[in-house]
Amino acid sequence: MAKSISRTTARQSAIVRYSQSERVGIRSFMFSRHAIGFVMRGRKLIYSGDTAIEISSGNLFYLPSGHHCMDYIPEGGQPFEQIVVYFTPEQLNSCLTLLSMNLGLTISEHHVCDECYGRTDIVYPAWRAIRSYFTTLDRYIKDEIFASNDTAAETLKMMELICLIVSNPKCCIHGKVLENSDMMRENFKQIVQDNIFTGYSVEELALKTNRSPTSFKRDFRRQFKESPHKWMIRKRLAHARLLLISTGKSIVEIGNECNFRNTSHFIKLFKKEFALTPSVYRRQHNAEAQEKEVITAE
Repeated sequence: MAKSISRTTARQSAIVRYSQSERVGIRSFMFSRHAIGFVMRGRKLIYSGDTAIEISSGNLFYLPSGHHCMDYIPEGGQPFEQIVVYFTPEQLNSCLTLLSMNLGLTISEHHVCDECYGRTDIVYPAWRAIRSYFTTLDRYIKDEIFASNDTAAETLKMMELICLIVSNPKCCIHGKVLENSDMMRENFKQIVQDNIFTGYSVEELALKTNRSPTSFKRDFRRQFKESPHKWMIRKRLAHARLLLISTGKSIVEIGNECNFRNTSHFIKLFKKEFALTPSVYRRQHNAEAQEKEVITAE
């Protein structure tokens, strides 16, 4: 028997409480969403071929979307009971975005260990905060506190669970949650790449990537291995160098095109990066190109 937070509707509930008083054997389930759950009583077995992962009471588990074979085992005269939180990649990304913006939560650090490497189904012992979370959630479900058809309550509890897991880098489920946020990380990199020459401030870029300025700078350094300011300057100078050797544009025009509004400052930065001023660099490159043409002609 399953009891969800919401009353019976056509909408799939995000949070469901399962209770089974008798063992009925292995059953097949098709998950259209990812799932994070907690076994409150009894045991469950998750089968992969001829092997089975056992999840006893007090343990947390992660199951990706797809086909799963499971067996619920009541113990001690008590029914098997679990609570499962379901989420789509889009819901996960939405939760991570809000948590990042409001709490500065890191969303780009992957967890890898021998226990979970190469696995899709993950089991991890629940820690005190997680046990308290599911105890409270169980009480809310029983008391039908979330009995309305409003999804806001489910979303808040889902965000709380994601926050607890992502805040614990030792948890193997932490890595699986962040694996499902790859699209967010790719969007982050794409937004940064698209705005190299716009002159946006860190605060404006943080807003575009749905992060706080602090979270943006931290994630930027993880992705690009240096600060946003240094990385942007290097990319703009590299483009300026390309324009110097491939166009006849003036130094002022190239500086403006690469978002260096102060020409003197542009020249100073260019010389620091390439050991030559833009004019000298262009002349030297042109001279070398002409010398090569002469040699080729001979």
